[in-house]
Amino acid sequence: MARSALIRIDRYSRGAIWFHWIIAALVLVNLAIGLLHESLLDGVKRAMPLHFSIGITVLVLTLGRIAWRLAHRPPPLPAGMAAWERITAGATHAAFYALLLILPLSGWMLVSGKATSKPFAWFGLFDVPTLPISKAASGIAHEAHGLLGYGMAALVVLHVVAALRHHFVLRDGVLGRMLPGVSPRS
Repeated sequence: MARSALIRIDRYSRGAIWFHWIIAALVLVNLAIGLLHESLLDGVKRAMPLHFSIGITVLVLTLGRIAWRLAHRPPPLPAGMAAWERITAGATHAAFYALLLILPLSGWMLVSGKATSKPFAWFGLFDVPTLPISKAASGIAHEAHGLLGYGMAALVVLHVVAALRHHFVLRDGVLGRMLPGVSPRS
């Protein structure tokens, strides 16, 4: 029997780990900008071009992450995990992938349908073209983007709380599977 067949993979691949943490950091920054851009913080209002650029980056990285996931199976969930936890984990991950695609697309749509719409610069490096969309569809995208942003924030909180529960209460190594350079059971 080949040596590789004897090794049990109990953590995510290095690529999956990096996709996860880079996208997570970008999502947190974009949630902060998105939730605060209409506040009294004038500096955040000027951060909207950064918000757009991060959103397009999240979209591209998410497509890469999906391709990676199709080619690299995730580790199995702990054997003792209850059925409701397995279902919740699957539903949460599916919702994350959906929001990681829909939020940037809806943001791109809302920017594209404005009367003054013109291509926007991705981190000042090159122009991202607008999408051919009506002003009415842009308005719907704007409403959806805002609501889905709150949904993403709630999902992030749920995900963090679940990861901390696995680490500190259940001590089942689930969090360690996604931490770079940490063994799953540490």
